[in-house]
Amino acid sequence: MSDMFSTPDMGHLGSSDYNHVYEPAEDSFLFLDALEQEHDFLAKLRPTVCLEIGSGSGVCITFLARMLGSSSAYMSTDINVRAACITRDTACRNSVMVEPVVTDLVNSLASRLAGCVDVLLFNPPYVVTPSQEVGSKGIEASWAGGVRGREVVDRLFPLIPSILSPDGVFYLVIIKENDQDEIEDIMKKNGFQMVVVKSRQSGPEFLSVLKFSWLPSVT
Repeated sequence: MSDMFSTPDMGHLGSSDYNHVYEPAEDSFLFLDALEQEHDFLAKLRPTVCLEIGSGSGVCITFLARMLGSSSAYMSTDINVRAACITRDTACRNSVMVEPVVTDLVNSLASRLAGCVDVLLFNPPYVVTPSQEVGSKGIEASWAGGVRGREVVDRLFPLIPSILSPDGVFYLVIIKENDQDEIEDIMKKNGFQMVVVKSRQSGPEFLSVLKFSWLPSVT
């Protein structure tokens, strides 16, 4: 494996950091594998703005930045202040530049990035939990997805058409309980087609990375 496609160096983080941000796990590594599989497509796309929502440790957006190089601007959001700081540190340790923003989803960036995002990444809080666990600003925000594990990502879906560029793509991690077929229907109504890039069984969870791009009739 080339250095460009290796997992980012996370040696700057210790166990105390992972009390505050999500430690890269099977879903993270599946996401990296999916992005690597998409390398040729993404290189041809020549993105100018790449954004990860909920960056946590920063491993995914840093991997993308190392893979695609400095011709793109890389940004991230997280509701957790510690995650934003750690994402910045992860990028620095791996010799790339990521601009982290503390915000819920894309709320403070929606007007700034309208129609500009070429590559959007989201490994959301997808675990099925009681609704009251959703919305924390600590580490719980990285996994608590509420009813069907969909309460956070369902708030994002209506925003996708306004922030993606005409050639933009959106990559999303889900588990079986999130109801892939219904997600596909929702996004189709928003003007997008879906393909499954990669799937993997991890313990009790069946993980998938979905890719959404504009339906031809929309652009």
